[in-house]
Amino acid sequence: MNGFVESGLSEDNFGEAKGGLASFDAFPKTKKTYLTRGRDSSAWTVTLILTCVYLAWSELSRWWTGNTTQTFSVEKGVSHDLQINLDMVVAMKCADLHVNMQDAAGDRTLAGELLRKDPTNWNMWAQGKNMHKLGEGEDALPGWEELWDVHDQLGAAKKKRKFPKTPRARGPLDACRIYGSLDGNKVQGDFHITARGHGYMEFGEHLSHNAFNFSHAIQELSFGPYYPNLQNPLDDTITTTPDHFYKYQYYLSIVPTIYTDDAELIPLLEAVNRDSRHPGRSVFQSSHAIKTNQYAVTSQSHTVPDNYIPGIFFKFDIEPIMLTIAEEWGGFFALLIRIVNVVSGVMVAGGWAWQMFDWALEVYGKRSGSRNGGMGMLGVFGGKEKHSFD
Repeated sequence: MNGFVESGLSEDNFGEAKGGLASFDAFPKTKKTYLTRGRDSSAWTVTLILTCVYLAWSELSRWWTGNTTQTFSVEKGVSHDLQINLDMVVAMKCADLHVNMQDAAGDRTLAGELLRKDPTNWNMWAQGKNMHKLGEGEDALPGWEELWDVHDQLGAAKKKRKFPKTPRARGPLDACRIYGSLDGNKVQGDFHITARGHGYMEFGEHLSHNAFNFSHAIQELSFGPYYPNLQNPLDDTITTTPDHFYKYQYYLSIVPTIYTDDAELIPLLEAVNRDSRHPGRSVFQSSHAIKTNQYAVTSQSHTVPDNYIPGIFFKFDIEPIMLTIAEEWGGFFALLIRIVNVVSGVMVAGGWAWQMFDWALEVYGKRSGSRNGGMGMLGVFGGKEKHSFD
């Protein structure tokens, strides 16, 4: 205490304000005797804030992503040609392979003369990290592929449209890379790869059956304009067999498809699709729309007797329908209204929930106090103090 006095301090310095300062108070305070300390609701407040942030973020994400709609309609476009894009490797030498195409109109195309063939090494392609069997792995569905985001499709279509060069082979040249684009009739058709001397009547020596190996890896198989970055069901697929007389059969169902990120362009896109001479035909070269073809695929593979033709066969059919995939966004003002509604709804509902919780504890506390004969005494329950006085 001596140090307290020697420092010039007095208990009066820590007392209530006196004089005019003590008498001036614009907001008179209730005496502590009449106050009840409520429960701490800070944790509940933080929970409500986090809930509001989460719901507001989800609304913003949904608005940013947009709403994607898929519409099927009858294909009214008139076109006669269908471009086929192929990039695959077969585990046989190029000189031992024949590539041909024949459609329902009876036209036969010597595809081997239109496509490029580069000798390569089989193991170099078979060990690629993205290769998978049909129906296994991501984006490897045997039917319709998962519909990507429209922006992903449009962005992929803007990238380069050239086939990559064949990398330098490391090892024996025991395989053949067949790649390029060719035009055919837009009708049902067959595309097949067979061994030299098997499949068509021709002069020359037949290839030894021990040289047959129709194991193959497909990097690209698409129809329509060549967009190498658009994923198709057969892209990056591989299948192998130890048998010499083996037949692979693929059945493809092709559907013309339009992607657009501007739903207001759909009438124009349909008009251009019906009439290739339409004045607005350049719309498919814009950054807002592309026209391509999607397809579903099923496959069969089995050994065949010596009197059958082994090889790789693709049978494709053009469906008479058009798939339009459009992406739409709501207005920014509508987004703000939704966010305000969500936040205000959470805060109001949270306030009601807290009041009901507080009331329930109050009722429970009173019942507990009456059972213990605590009338007129200080009772403490759940951090809440009760005072009684005369």
